[in-house]
Amino acid sequence: MRAVVLAGGGGTRLRPLTATIPKPMIEFMGRPYAVGLVRRLADAGVDRLDLLVGQRTDHYGPLVSAGREVGVIVAVRPEERPLDTAGAARRLLRGRGERDVIVCNGDVLTDVDYADLVARHRKADATATLVLTRVTDTASFGVIECAPDGAVTAFIEKPPPGTTAADTINAGTYVLDAGAFDPFPGDGPLSFERDVFPGLLADGRLLRGEPSDAHWQDLGTPKRFRDGCRAVLEGRCDWPVPAELERWGGAVAVHQTATVADDATLTGPCVVGADAEVGAGAQLRGAVVLGGAVIGRGARVTDSIIGPGATVMAGVAVGPEAVVVADGS
Repeated sequence: MRAVVLAGGGGTRLRPLTATIPKPMIEFMGRPYAVGLVRRLADAGVDRLDLLVGQRTDHYGPLVSAGREVGVIVAVRPEERPLDTAGAARRLLRGRGERDVIVCNGDVLTDVDYADLVARHRKADATATLVLTRVTDTASFGVIECAPDGAVTAFIEKPPPGTTAADTINAGTYVLDAGAFDPFPGDGPLSFERDVFPGLLADGRLLRGEPSDAHWQDLGTPKRFRDGCRAVLEGRCDWPVPAELERWGGAVAVHQTATVADDATLTGPCVVGADAEVGAGAQLRGAVVLGGAVIGRGARVTDSIIGPGATVMAGVAVGPEAVVVADGS
């Protein structure tokens, strides 16, 4: 079974973390986010994964190796120009005749059951199946209306309160047949949300919506990234965490290779990555400290991210809502 991960964005909302590291390869709960995603997809039966990225293809070597460890062949496919959310997927899949292709966004934290989703897609013999999540404020999202049997009936962009009974939106995870791209000729930019799904519906194809109570969260900003760590630490999202990231209780996790002074204070949610150092008397509250970072003696870090290899000097207070990277920006 094949999976396609959409990762062509520039990660601008996560800067400066993404200034030197592509977003899917930022350390999340002890290893690059994309490595955890590969492991989840492998558990669902995926053996081929295509990561659709922008022009930048560096830093992905560890992902290819991680895929090999779990029996997944990983191919990193760059775009010579931006192709929106669906253009690169169309180029890859159109005309191949493949079925049951899992498509997911490369910055969404979810523990949705991929295997069950594929089984439901097959049973319905749909052209596309979309995972849906519920929201309270429909005016901020594109809402998807479905019939009682799950068939998608309408896409409504940011409906005002009270204008639709639906409260389900696109959660950024799909199963589709390669034939979903047949009605869309060309080789340029293409959008799943604006073009493919509404176009398929207008063409009379069967699209199914699958409302899910699985955790769903965009990791695309520093706050949402920290919130994602918190969801895993608190057990609200089932995510593959390496054994080397030890739970210390109270929503705190520290890598086995990290050094934490005996009198340092770590208040959850808090993550300390591999080879990081937390000095004497330091105080971490709601902090994500990535691999190789150094927190100086008596420093205080609150609700912030300390990037890989970065240093917080002794006695310095950082945060809330700060991001510190190794180049000092």
